[in-house]
Amino acid sequence: MTGCSIEEATCGGGEYPVLSVGGTGSACVPNDQEPPKGYTRYPEGKVPEHVGDEWDTYWQTHTVDEDGRIVEVPQGG
Repeated sequence: MTGCSIEEATCGGGEYPVLSVGGTGSACVPNDQEPPKGYTRYPEGKVPEHVGDEWDTYWQTHTVDEDGRIVEVPQGG
């Protein structure tokens, strides 16, 4: 089985990923619902689609603050 790789989707079908405001946590929300309190949608064009992809890795060290600005997470944050 060389050349095969299975990418794990960030969320299941019918869901979209959301980011914890001020932290690196994430969750999946049904498409017909808004993000829960304390979470926000990822900025357009910067949404992780698979575990370990470019944006999944990026959001391990960055977050969105209360004003919607992308900021680096403090060391150990």
